[in-house]
Amino acid sequence: MESWFDFDRRIFKHFSYSLIIQVIPLFVISSILIYEINHHLFVKQMIYYVIAMVAFTVAAFIPWRQIMWWFIPLYYVLNLAMLVAVEFIGKSILGAQRWIEIPGTGITLQPSEFMKVSVIMMLGYLMSRNPPPDEGYGLWGFIKLSIVILIPFLLIAKEPDLGTALVLLIAGYGILFVVGINWKIWATIFIILGLSAPLLYGQLKPYQKKRVSDFVGKPSYHVKQALIAIGSGGLEGKSKEDSTQTQLKFLPVSSTDFIFAYLGERFGFKGMIAVIVLYALLIFNLLYISAKYANDYLIKAFASGLAFLFFVYMGVNIFMIIGLAPVVGLPLPMFSHGGTSFIIFAIIFGILQNLIAFKDYSRYNSDSKITMQNKDFL
Repeated sequence: MESWFDFDRRIFKHFSYSLIIQVIPLFVISSILIYEINHHLFVKQMIYYVIAMVAFTVAAFIPWRQIMWWFIPLYYVLNLAMLVAVEFIGKSILGAQRWIEIPGTGITLQPSEFMKVSVIMMLGYLMSRNPPPDEGYGLWGFIKLSIVILIPFLLIAKEPDLGTALVLLIAGYGILFVVGINWKIWATIFIILGLSAPLLYGQLKPYQKKRVSDFVGKPSYHVKQALIAIGSGGLEGKSKEDSTQTQLKFLPVSSTDFIFAYLGERFGFKGMIAVIVLYALLIFNLLYISAKYANDYLIKAFASGLAFLFFVYMGVNIFMIIGLAPVVGLPLPMFSHGGTSFIIFAIIFGILQNLIAFKDYSRYNSDSKITMQNKDFL
């Protein structure tokens, strides 16, 4: 009889190892930069790596396809409840009420980060139960899926955390675009958004309008220092000792939101292009996986959702640093120093790997070993 160890080992044969290999260079480059900026932050980053590795491993071996019928709706509702709770018991940091503190621990959670996983899960769950017709979802199907996206979007935007809310919105509708929505619906949405843009701008808070005015006018202090850092790096970059913008603290938050500017100062234009290429290859691989498993809507939702998350985070962060987008608090994904966002990405990766590995077999059933054994003899 086949042992449990052999069973586990066989599961690993179905993982998408290309995804794992593609993120390793990002970890290495990020670790080098953070180590040079602050040794204490580097130690914390290593702890985040270990936690993320554990989270990835756990997510990769939870039997999602067996429990999704009850877990995903419950998890989505619980996350919505946490977002509502932020309004009443949330902890305010720097004027934004986005965190819930666990009593007696001092640990804070940001429910908006967990909502990214929840929305992707819920969309995949609903689409797997009711796949789109050949011409894409019609108006009623689009409205039902939109409700899953818009409710958390409004709750997160109210915190206020417009940056995270917009990321969630774009990723959610990006999944719908990949899966298939009738083109007439998209055309109508773009026309409505174009006509209502002035009204939407009027609803922004004063600090958000200032970011927009800074973007269209003179760059802010942060952007100026970032551009100086990138410009001084030139083509090849500088040594750590000569990277004065970062080492002398002229470049603000150099380990988090503006780490790409330090990358430019340290490794030059070549270093920045190399990191952008790494992200592009990762995004294309995720979209390829989404297309490869076109009939498995859970895989399609997670692969395309992860691709859009990487694209939006990377695009906005880099454009923000070079002055082509307003300054918002969006880190470079799986690159900037930080814990919650990094761990969330690791969990999404783990779930995706699980869905790929367990696509064809009911490996958690009692007769799964027999099924897999028979496959081997075919």
